[in-house]
Amino acid sequence: MDIKATALLSEMQALKGEAQQLAPVTTPGPQQDFSTLLNQAVNKVNGLQQSTDGLRTRFELGDDTVSLEQVMIAAQKSSLAFDATVQVRNKVVDAYKTIMNMPV
Repeated sequence: MDIKATALLSEMQALKGEAQQLAPVTTPGPQQDFSTLLNQAVNKVNGLQQSTDGLRTRFELGDDTVSLEQVMIAAQKSSLAFDATVQVRNKVVDAYKTIMNMPV
């Protein structure tokens, strides 16, 4: 199997651009609440996982328009997004436990 370096490089550059857009941390305005942001994040992770499953299925069925590189990159994207979501959930649970254990 021959890996196309230019396709891989362009995909890595696209990921770099996406990461740079996410890098600046901005505080949400009063019109956005945490539950809405969390819901959007979970929906995005779900969408990434579903698109990865679709690509994987198409590749397994022999679709020539889907390369192994695309499948692996999509799988890594969804895996990273899921791991990040789990970490956020863990931090929220820890914060909740800390607040609940505070003396009144």
